[in-house]
Amino acid sequence: MNRLTASILELITETSTNLPSDVRRAIAASRHKEAAGSRASQALQIIAMNVDRARETVGAICQDTGMPTFTIHTPVGINQIEVKKSIIEAVEEATRRGVLRPNSVDSITGKNSGLNIGPGTPVIHFDQWEQPEIEVTLLLKGGGCENKNIQYSLPADLEHVGNAGRDLDGVHKCLLHAVWQAQGQGCSAGIIGVCIGGDRTSGYSYAKEQLFRALDDVNPDPRLAELEAKVLEESNRLKVGVMGFGGAVTLLGCKICAMNRLPASFFVSVAYNCWAYRRLRVTISPETHAITSWTFRDSNPVKLASETSLPLTGREVRLNTPITKEAVCSLKVGDVVLLSGQMFTGRDALHKYLMNNDSPLDLNGQVIYHCGPVMLKETDGTWKVRAAGPTTSIREEPYQAEIIRKFGVRAVIGKGGMGAKTLAALKANGAVYLNAIGGAAQFYADAVTGVTGVDFLEEMGVPEAMWHLDVKDFVAVVTMDSNGNSLHAEVEDESSRELVAIF
Repeated sequence: MNRLTASILELITETSTNLPSDVRRAIAASRHKEAAGSRASQALQIIAMNVDRARETVGAICQDTGMPTFTIHTPVGINQIEVKKSIIEAVEEATRRGVLRPNSVDSITGKNSGLNIGPGTPVIHFDQWEQPEIEVTLLLKGGGCENKNIQYSLPADLEHVGNAGRDLDGVHKCLLHAVWQAQGQGCSAGIIGVCIGGDRTSGYSYAKEQLFRALDDVNPDPRLAELEAKVLEESNRLKVGVMGFGGAVTLLGCKICAMNRLPASFFVSVAYNCWAYRRLRVTISPETHAITSWTFRDSNPVKLASETSLPLTGREVRLNTPITKEAVCSLKVGDVVLLSGQMFTGRDALHKYLMNNDSPLDLNGQVIYHCGPVMLKETDGTWKVRAAGPTTSIREEPYQAEIIRKFGVRAVIGKGGMGAKTLAALKANGAVYLNAIGGAAQFYADAVTGVTGVDFLEEMGVPEAMWHLDVKDFVAVVTMDSNGNSLHAEVEDESSRELVAIF
């Protein structure tokens, strides 16, 4: 491995495993704003423990390491082709080591490339500048928050907000709507990068660039600085809260830029990022290819959590798989569950398959976990879980009700909640939805005691395969019960009323 590749690999490793210093400060401050013992407070406690654990184990903070996106500034005379080759080599090696999850999938065949390499992966943007050093910024933005990006074309009529015109008041309405529509599916508390103007393509690109700013900076444009502060304050009045559980903290930062546009177009582009806000920047010597400085990196971070394990209240409900219908029907929204036994991961590809095919094993009374883990194969042929947090569940809404009915699934674990169709199936079949804490990949990896098998690995790839996991005291919150109650619907209704009240 050449020196430049090694430096890029170090950047990737630190970005995936060591949460930036400004984000750590924001999470620490958020913990003091939530009521002790609340769902939001407990979620922040798990997040803090997870951040500490990721740093200690050099494990991915979140199992969804996203689309690696590099923005590079090079001095005149630097061979950008060689820089690109080093980036690709470093991405491949980071994937082999389990620092990155293999996320690059052929859009036509669905085949996973295995090493995060393929057309368009990784994303690399080059720009030349007059400084003497190479600057590389890396953003790891997962699919859950990427799916909550949104772009508005003004004027527009927005739900709960009304008409948004072609002015800063209209932009203001768009941004509050963007935060509201994300709910807990983007792993709130979140951060938004915003571009006013540009075209459809450049707007999103400039919006993502705003995510490279420090959370505690001040916009040099006083008009945008005022809007950023207003959106941050009002977003937290929505009471969406951490993970969409309700609470005082919904947004950690709002960063806005304004770009020129065509007279016929007025776009407002919003890049939504989860709390696992993974971005770091380095400068690299063009002579030695060694890293000379870091931005956002805390080389010796103070621990976010005083605990190493989640303190229990004694009110938790312990469940063992397979789960009986009677046990599930006794659960209600808000219950904290400690699950032990076997569970099976299943995401988009598996759910689609099960709609028209039999399951390779008996799922009656069992648990499906919406998770695409990071896995490493040991020298003895066994598998080890390197990261195992939940993925966004709403993607499985077209399938979940039928799979619950068809196979007798008793519990579904994911994040962000599901819709009316799944809620009806939970009630009709005696099943429950459990919300795990999004992004807490190391916290949940520690709950896995063994990997007993895997199905569809070759066909679907690591994230989409059906992994058989043994777990002990896996922590999740009942947010949709078998009586037709949904915390997600309640929080959406309340936040809708708050949004109406703001405007």
